[in-house]
Amino acid sequence: MLVAEDQTSVRAGLVLILRSAPDLRVVGEAADGEQAVALARELRPDVVLMDVQMPRLDGVSATGQIVADGLADVLVLTTFDLDEYVFGALRAGAAGFLLKDSEATELLAAVRTVARGEGLIAPSVTRRLIREFGRVRPPGPASGPDTALLDTLTRREREVLGALGEGLSNAEIATRLTMAEATVKTHVSRLLAKLELRSRVRAAVLAQEWGVSAPPRRS
Repeated sequence: MLVAEDQTSVRAGLVLILRSAPDLRVVGEAADGEQAVALARELRPDVVLMDVQMPRLDGVSATGQIVADGLADVLVLTTFDLDEYVFGALRAGAAGFLLKDSEATELLAAVRTVARGEGLIAPSVTRRLIREFGRVRPPGPASGPDTALLDTLTRREREVLGALGEGLSNAEIATRLTMAEATVKTHVSRLLAKLELRSRVRAAVLAQEWGVSAPPRRS
C-alpha cells in the first residue's frame, strides 16, 4: 500500500503501524498529493491511505485522479471537522474514511477491509459519516443519482443497499440476509453499477437519504 501524508512524523507513525502487520506491505510514501498520484501510477498499490490536507495537490483531488484512472482504492484520513473535504472525497470515489485519531487496530482493520475490495470500514465510522452527511449538505446542486434508478434494483439488491446504509460489512450482510458472502459481493457490484456509483460509502449515504432499509435482524 501507499501512505500519503504531508506531516513527516505522522506519516512515519502510520508506516510503523502498517509495517507491524505481517500481511500488509508499504510500497511507498508520499508527502503531497501530486507525489501520491505519481507513485500510485508507478507502484500500483492495492490501497492508498490518503490525508485530505496536503500541499501542491489536496487529498480530495488526488483521490479523484487515482480513482478515475483505476490505480487503487483510496482510504481517506479525516478529522470530520472539515465537512467539505469529507463530501469532496465521497464524490471523488473514496472507498472508505478513517478518523485520524483511530487506534492502531482500527487502522489495520480498515486497510484490510478496503484491500479485500469491500470499501466499507468500521461501522462506527461509516455511521458517523452518514450522520454528518445528513446534517450538512455540501454547497452546490445535488450530484446524487436520480431516485428513479432505485426501480432498477431487484428486491435482493434493495435489501443489500439497506444493509449498506446500516454500515454493515459483507460478512454481516451475509448473516443478516442469509446468503453467501460471495453473493453479497455480487449484489453490491451490481447495485453500484445500476446506481452509477463508485463507492459503497456513497451507496450507504443514498440508502439513508432514500429511506431504504434492510430486513430486521432475526431473533
